[in-house]
Amino acid sequence: MFVIIAPIQIKEGHREEFIEAMLDDAIGSVRDEPGCLRFDVIQDGADEHRIWLYELYVDEDAFKAHLETPHFIKWRDTVKDWFAESEYKGAGGGSYTLYPPDKEWK
Repeated sequence: MFVIIAPIQIKEGHREEFIEAMLDDAIGSVRDEPGCLRFDVIQDGADEHRIWLYELYVDEDAFKAHLETPHFIKWRDTVKDWFAESEYKGAGGGSYTLYPPDKEWK
């Protein structure tokens, strides 16, 4: 399995609209992408302008396919100016699960 864990810092004044766009992408991912097994949007407990993404794909190719979907492109273009950092760094190259093993995912 291929995992993305991404912290996102949202600019002040854009939290609600960012979250709305983020949830649209997350829902579209699990609903429309057979290779996307999870897409969690997590609110940081100490900072309301920080969220964490936890995304689980069957493999890296499924994640690459996600980056070409209409709902991802819409999200990317909508929120591009709402990141508190000068650029969204995402999760680097992603990671691979060790446990549970791939065959145990349903």
